[in-house]
Amino acid sequence: MKIVNEYEYQKAFLLFDELTAEMVVNPEKKVEARRVAEAIQAYEAEFIKFPRPTTLAGMIELKMYEMKLKQKDLAELLEVETSRVSEILNGKRKITLEVAKKLHTKLGIDGNFILEVA
Repeated sequence: MKIVNEYEYQKAFLLFDELTAEMVVNPEKKVEARRVAEAIQAYEAEFIKFPRPTTLAGMIELKMYEMKLKQKDLAELLEVETSRVSEILNGKRKITLEVAKKLHTKLGIDGNFILEVA
């Protein structure tokens, strides 16, 4: 399945909703739902440009989402306390040079972006 325009994109969402509702009684619908979801994702990747975050906290949250990390997981990855991660995300604490380096190496956040917004 390939989505080529906005109309098909909207129809795919409706179809996905129907399939997920039917999965409860018919597990075979799960395969079709996955196929539709992948088509939706492919269309979004090609045609819909989501704005990149403009704050460091926003970028960290995006990376957490992409990597499926919770604050606790991020704290372990950055080798800091969970409370420090919370303070950074809430703008109550500035990052250290050490944390900036880890954000760059472990999360792949561009160093120039970190310097511009920190």
